[in-house]
Amino acid sequence: MMKALKLSFIFSIFFTLGSFAQAKAVNKVVLSTPTVQCGMCKDKIEKGLARIDGVNTVKVDFKKKTTTVSYITDRTNEEALKTHIANLGYDAGDVLALESAYKKLPACCKKPAEGSKADH
Repeated sequence: MMKALKLSFIFSIFFTLGSFAQAKAVNKVVLSTPTVQCGMCKDKIEKGLARIDGVNTVKVDFKKKTTTVSYITDRTNEEALKTHIANLGYDAGDVLALESAYKKLPACCKKPAEGSKADH
């Protein structure tokens, strides 16, 4: 009985240590997404980023023109997130929207004429 109790204790210590070793570093970043115009933009970015391995949460605030992302740092990074947003057709920080993706966006998701993507 005592031997079984000791073994149980030893296994629980190894299991606990193993759990700590697998803890992943999580980062939260707020990205400027100035070309986000409406709820459709919000949905497209949130769904698009949610598919990326390592992304935990995504919240787009189209009124503040920001996207907040929580992600596991050894699976993705800030630059990859910005690039993915750009590939969806939206500017993200210093990464400009992919023009071909921007052209496919619905009219409501495009910037007003004075800030046209034609400049990119």
